[in-house]
Amino acid sequence: MAQQLPLSSASSEADLHFHQAALLALLYVRGLSCRDVNKLLTHVPLAHMVTEPECLQCYGVKADIIGALSALNIANYKRKIQAFKHQGIDVIALGTSAYPELLAELSDAPLLLFCRGNTQLLKLPQIAMVGSRSASLAGKRCAQEIAQQLSAEGLTITSGMAMGVDAMSHQGALMATGQTVAVLGTGVDICYPRRNKALRDDILANGLLVSEFVPTTPARAMHFPRRNRIIAGLSVATLVVEAERKSGSLITAELAADYNREVMAIPGSINNPYAKGCHKLIKEGAALVESAKDVLQELGFSAQNGLYIKSEPTYREDENSILRHIGYEPTCVDDIASSAEVPITELLTQLVDLELEGLIESTSEGYVKTGGG
Repeated sequence: MAQQLPLSSASSEADLHFHQAALLALLYVRGLSCRDVNKLLTHVPLAHMVTEPECLQCYGVKADIIGALSALNIANYKRKIQAFKHQGIDVIALGTSAYPELLAELSDAPLLLFCRGNTQLLKLPQIAMVGSRSASLAGKRCAQEIAQQLSAEGLTITSGMAMGVDAMSHQGALMATGQTVAVLGTGVDICYPRRNKALRDDILANGLLVSEFVPTTPARAMHFPRRNRIIAGLSVATLVVEAERKSGSLITAELAADYNREVMAIPGSINNPYAKGCHKLIKEGAALVESAKDVLQELGFSAQNGLYIKSEPTYREDENSILRHIGYEPTCVDDIASSAEVPITELLTQLVDLELEGLIESTSEGYVKTGGG
């Protein structure tokens, strides 16, 4: 891994500028991956890689890559770095004190992180929260509530700003402390998906947007597995809220396990296809999580620092027979009436009362229990 730069010296700004520009230049060399550069940096100083690339021959670097390195004009890349800074984009380079320590442990750690927002969040303990874009209503609410509670306890919530679980996890953190990091599969100046523009703006104002892709890079399918490794790499643990058996969320969890980080999952209904991935992880040894308190205990965090725990509901199922006939998946009014043996007219009144109490919620397919009951 690249050594830390002595940024306290008088020449540190010039050293940092060269370091950033050199790594940016390497991003444009075809055939040279982050893994390749990380491996080479354990043997060769960065400056030698870009000014004396012939020395790389003895490490098996191909002649065409050495030729491309010889043709680099570092001054051009210094100007690019300056242009990014003028756009309000911070550039954090691998091998510098600002680079996240956990992420630097990866064998394919990103050479540069392009950031907009509060970069100090990269120094705080982070937990990744990921899950399905098509999560159930209960799954999205669960993500929001747990993210809010964990954020209130001092954890930074890190996710990928996708629809569904990702978005609700970010929103939960924003409702508490604003400590949330969105890792993007695009440049940090691109909003993807466009429907998340309001969320992106909120994160930009209160949290942090981060990407390894240079600004103006559009969304491409190949970018998102690379994004997932950063989400897992930044975090002390990964919590999967809802996911199918084959999904990007499970890939993120598998990466976290490979990085020797904690993996956790929230169980769900056996009839919910978006819970099957979580059940698979739990069978394979992931910690079963039912609350924010479970996450804190698994990580060894204190639960006495103002953790927000939802108060007990005023209704109990044994006090209200209707609630016993509504599950965490949509149940239509006719089925509730038949199961509870209550006339429709009386049932509708009780359903309104339960909804006002926040114990159930109406959807296009029927009513679902919110978790408060």
